Amino acid sequence: MNLHDPFNLAMIALVGLSLMGLPIGLSMICASIIYLGLSGQDMSIAAEQVLNGLNGSYVLLAVPLFIFSAGLMNAGSLTDRLLRFCNLLVGRLRGGLGHVNVVQSVIFAGMSGSAIADAAGSGKVQIDMMTKNGAYPASYAAALTAVTAVIGPIIPPSIPMVLYALVADASIGYLFLGGVVPGLLMALAQMGINSWMAHRHDFPISERVPLREFPRLTLEAIPALLMPVILLGGIYGGVMTPTEAAAVAAAYAYVIAALFYRSLTLRQTYAAVVESARSTAAIGMLIAGALAFNYVITSENVPNTVRGILAGWEMSRGEFLLVVNVILLVLGCLLEGSTILLVVVPVLVPTAQALGIDMVHFGVVVVVNIMIGLVTPPYGLLLFIVAKLSDTPLSAVVRDSAPFIAAMIGALALITYVPELVLWLPRLLGYQG
Repeated sequence: MNLHDPFNLAMIALVGLSLMGLPIGLSMICASIIYLGLSGQDMSIAAEQVLNGLNGSYVLLAVPLFIFSAGLMNAGSLTDRLLRFCNLLVGRLRGGLGHVNVVQSVIFAGMSGSAIADAAGSGKVQIDMMTKNGAYPASYAAALTAVTAVIGPIIPPSIPMVLYALVADASIGYLFLGGVVPGLLMALAQMGINSWMAHRHDFPISERVPLREFPRLTLEAIPALLMPVILLGGIYGGVMTPTEAAAVAAAYAYVIAALFYRSLTLRQTYAAVVESARSTAAIGMLIAGALAFNYVITSENVPNTVRGILAGWEMSRGEFLLVVNVILLVLGCLLEGSTILLVVVPVLVPTAQALGIDMVHFGVVVVVNIMIGLVTPPYGLLLFIVAKLSDTPLSAVVRDSAPFIAAMIGALALITYVPELVLWLPRLLGYQG
């Protein structure tokens, strides 16, 4: 390695600062400044890249709005009502509380767009519900809560898909549609594993909900269940853009939590605003660093170099997608998902386009990979969250999540090599890709 090369020194600085504990966004900004200084370029370019990227991207406004809507739903009583409704639907089956966990995540996915918001918000309630009276081991309840949370950003709306659209110039609306069938496929895979585990370990059947409770529980859940209908109907009906839909999501969550259910106080609203601002600032810093560092990568012609190397291997579409899956699954064990989306994926997009791979299909494959990375050790952020929520050793959570991860990788293989699973719904609604 040439230690006098500005790009090599920038990469060493990026890795070194990250290992020292500096946030990855700041590490990328520092590495970019080092590259610009050593290569003799104008230092203001980094600031210009950040400002142009952030100010010129209207779609990024969707990120803080979806985060805020998830915070409002968790602060109110929407999650509890949804859990009771899901128990009404599938609680009576063998391993029913596990199925409730999966179904609740599918419904919540249509509201928040964030896996972490799903796990951190309703995770404690789900784990306590499953472990009450020793019905399920705490490690199993925690593992199931972690793996079901990954459904959140696959079924629309989805914050990772917004970020992918930013770097790949793909349609957010069609990306959202493309995630519906894969998300449901992941849910079916998880319910299949839960059924197998329930029969294997003789997990109990939940107490049946009396028939007289059906109307009341359904009516209580309807306002929350209408949220994804309003959002997706507005987007695909041409009434609002995805960014405007995010604003509607936040407003609707506040109205039904504060006025309809009367379960959201001013103090809780303020806490949701503060927490959303913190999360948005962290993501904003990461995006800013990625935009600056992407200029470095473009200046060094890295995407074209990678495309040339891969072209020299003469890979087919299937072989390229296999390589991408392996790379992203490995990186998911080590890096945070947004970092992969903003730094690694832009390098892969030109090759995917050159091979004629549909950008909506490629985007869904990328997002599913990154979501699986949230539950794979050693980084697996969701594993750390649920281990803390359940006060369970991380090793036990990892052990119990392994069958679910294997099932999700199987679903990923189907999504990768049967593109119609992704593209059927977008094409039904007018996508020409």
